[in-house]
Amino acid sequence: MRPGNPWPDAEYLVGLRDDVRVGFDATSVSLATPVSTFAVRLPEGSVRDALTRLADGLVPLDKALSGLGTAERVQFQRLLDRVGRLLVWGVQIGGRELVRIEHTAHDALFEAAYVGPDSLVRLSRFALCRSRSGTLVLESPLAKVRMLLVHGTARALIASLAAATRVGDLAESAGGDLTVQEVGALLGLLAGAGFIEVRSPDEEFADPFEDGGGFQDAFDEQEDPTLRQWDFHDLLFHSRIRSGRFDEPLGGVFLHKGRIPPRPAVKPLPEGPSVDLHRPSLDAITRHDPSLTAALEGRRSFRSYGEQPLNAEQIGEFLYRVGRIRTRFVPSESDEPGSEIVSRPYPTGGSAFELELYLTIQRCAGINPGIYYYDPVGHRLVLVNDDPLDRRAMLEVASAATSREADPDILITMTSRFQRLSWKYSGMAYATTLRHTGVLYQTMYLVATAMGMAPCGLGIGNADMSARVLGLDYLQESSVGDFILGSRPPGDPGIWDREQGWKWVNDPEWAAWAGAELRRT
Repeated sequence: MRPGNPWPDAEYLVGLRDDVRVGFDATSVSLATPVSTFAVRLPEGSVRDALTRLADGLVPLDKALSGLGTAERVQFQRLLDRVGRLLVWGVQIGGRELVRIEHTAHDALFEAAYVGPDSLVRLSRFALCRSRSGTLVLESPLAKVRMLLVHGTARALIASLAAATRVGDLAESAGGDLTVQEVGALLGLLAGAGFIEVRSPDEEFADPFEDGGGFQDAFDEQEDPTLRQWDFHDLLFHSRIRSGRFDEPLGGVFLHKGRIPPRPAVKPLPEGPSVDLHRPSLDAITRHDPSLTAALEGRRSFRSYGEQPLNAEQIGEFLYRVGRIRTRFVPSESDEPGSEIVSRPYPTGGSAFELELYLTIQRCAGINPGIYYYDPVGHRLVLVNDDPLDRRAMLEVASAATSREADPDILITMTSRFQRLSWKYSGMAYATTLRHTGVLYQTMYLVATAMGMAPCGLGIGNADMSARVLGLDYLQESSVGDFILGSRPPGDPGIWDREQGWKWVNDPEWAAWAGAELRRT
């Protein structure tokens, strides 16, 4: 129900979180949060009275249990275990409340660790501090609780843990605010929850500033190999976009409904001269297109191109098959806000279709070099930037993403209109736009393969530069993916050569069949 207490100096308070609203009727109590409502059958009586005391604010644990008999105490403690994520625990050390603990996961039990005066401690590299409702909070993707640093002494202590430090030295630097035992008690809570790392005093540490900071100290060297391969932002991102370790709203909760107008499904067109694109015939495509299996098995990434560039007709067909708007639902005034949706050839969550396409063209027969926005309704390109230096800068970033193997004929930059998603989805909007980007990558690969083009998806791009070049607000719309395109080079690269060390597994010869099928069609 609460963390273990290795020191007699720590005392616990308990109450309901500030965002919990309590409702009573004759036989039950409901505890409502912004995310869900928890109802428990609880008739009037001493257990119900004890729960009511928690709704009035933090109280000492002994006081919360006062007036309860043995059986009622067991019942009340079971109730607290069931509603653990709705509770907040205050920790008093030295007569002052220093931190509060909130559960962010249903199974958020942990034991406070023993931290002695000579122990060496350091803040975990996965820990983060942020402001929330006027309070500094400590969180980590490794922790299943959140620490609210409600006292300046706790905040100062956290700020002192960037480098490995002896606990006794921390107590001395606290200026007498806490004894070494009290510092150890607070650090034991932080260590047990996963916010700090603890090492024994006999381990050797390298000077972090020696040789320009090139040495790894004992904390880094002894870190679990699995953790060492996680970047901080990746693990944090993983913990926030899937349920289980985080307690804030997740999913289609429409958090901004009634407060902020939703973004339109169709982006207003930028100003600039336009190029009308070829509209392909469905009959012609179905007569000549290869099968889905041929496109899947024959798909390859190309970083070199043929002498003859792609032409305007091919680009028109490609964009029509990949990104055009097929239908559009425009709601009436009586419909719910945010119900305007469209349909394109690829799927997205909630039919949001927040992704937009920009083409940086270096070489294409029938279309002048420049940077264009693809109008998915009018099926045309709108020139947004004709500066050759900006065009070259965009292509240089794309080339660097291929280790300079490619000098792209055409770069397609995918941008996201983020608020089109975040107006509806909380906690997962950016993750969702990345999923959509992957779906669009595959759609582009399949269509380009079917059309005999040379496609390649890129893993790196410059969102800041592209926002400037494309004339966008970085926070409202900026790049999330890049894809290069050109004409296929002559010759067939063939399938994987066993003499080069390839081990054939599960019918790789399908690719050879697909290559022949693609050439035939």
